[in-house]
Amino acid sequence: MAAHVSVCRGLVAVLVLVACVSCAAAEGGGSDRAVRQRLEVRRHLKRLNKKPVKSIRSPDGDIIDCVHVSHQPAFDHPFLKNHTIQMRPTYHPEGLFDENKVASRNKKTPSTAQLWHQNGRCPEDTIPIRRTSRDDVLRASSVKRYGRKKHRSIPSPLSVDPDLLNESGHQHAIAYVEGDRYYGAKATINVWRPKIQQPNEFSLSQLWILGGSFGEDLNSIEAGWQVSPDLYGDNNTRLFTYWTSDAYQATGCYNLLCSGFIQVNNEVAMGASISPISNYDGSQYDISILVWKDPKEGNWWMQFGNDYVLGYWPSFLFSYLSDSASMIEWGGEVVNSDADGEHTSTEMGSGHFPEEGFGKASYFRNVQVVDGSNNLRAPRGVGAFTEQSNCYDVQNGNNGEWGQYFYYGGPGRNSNCP
Repeated sequence: MAAHVSVCRGLVAVLVLVACVSCAAAEGGGSDRAVRQRLEVRRHLKRLNKKPVKSIRSPDGDIIDCVHVSHQPAFDHPFLKNHTIQMRPTYHPEGLFDENKVASRNKKTPSTAQLWHQNGRCPEDTIPIRRTSRDDVLRASSVKRYGRKKHRSIPSPLSVDPDLLNESGHQHAIAYVEGDRYYGAKATINVWRPKIQQPNEFSLSQLWILGGSFGEDLNSIEAGWQVSPDLYGDNNTRLFTYWTSDAYQATGCYNLLCSGFIQVNNEVAMGASISPISNYDGSQYDISILVWKDPKEGNWWMQFGNDYVLGYWPSFLFSYLSDSASMIEWGGEVVNSDADGEHTSTEMGSGHFPEEGFGKASYFRNVQVVDGSNNLRAPRGVGAFTEQSNCYDVQNGNNGEWGQYFYYGGPGRNSNCP
């Protein structure tokens, strides 16, 4: 009997030992993964956060680093190692380029400015870059996907397959033109702070400059404002840009979060908060964005407001857009994660439908395209598109003061959009 007990005890001891070794191995594997992730995040942050000449803490908690213009993330691109920075475009769609548009001296702050300006400015020969934090990267699904849109997030009004569009979880309310060759686009965009239901959703208002097909090879340049808790860790309204040359698969990113866009302006930070924003039935604020192709150098330039030429996307980044765009879109986009089988209550624009009009619904006004002669003109044959007009809608219009315009947006989930 005693021998039997000791055998049992020995067997239990062996089982406990095996269990402990297995636990330790599992913990070790877990800790190895954690160490690898920490190293990956640290390396990525080192790549993105260049050594600043000066740093400014914004009232919203952001840190804006003033980085020498020649040390910005764009120059990590192998094709840009020996690139000579084009400090100003050769031609501007509003006539021969005036270099005062780049210089920052003796200039008034635009009516809608950036919060960090309250605590300082970046010196000449530097550019302001919003510092990426560890938390920013950890919120992404992976280090590799940080700062990137999901595949299939483009409104395709010409080939609407509702199942496919809802699958991607992105919904739009846009105005668009196609069927010509376009060399840029401009609009003045009403600025709001739409409510976001889930942290992994966003709401944005932007223009798209598109080339190629809506398949695997789409080229897109995008700029506007967005609220994205996932990307920024808060619900502030922020200026942003985006680009891709392969339909959001492996190329491109938001702002300066990868090599691509070359910034030359020392006053405006991509991804920084915009202030003030519009109030329902109260004061209205808007921003003007112009993107155009320099006919001499071929690069795609971006201007913010009337005064701030921010920088350019080198034409070699693109295939179709190295020549011209075949479609322009303006409008809103939200992510609908369809939680619990219900449509999201994430708002687009002001969160109100177009029919409510000025002061209540969000708008794009003075919508224009750049033609082959590098002139701004009113777009011809403007269409409108939305996947579910009971959730978010769009209404085109035209008048003397606003030229081509439209109201757009909506509340998302409501009694007609369950």
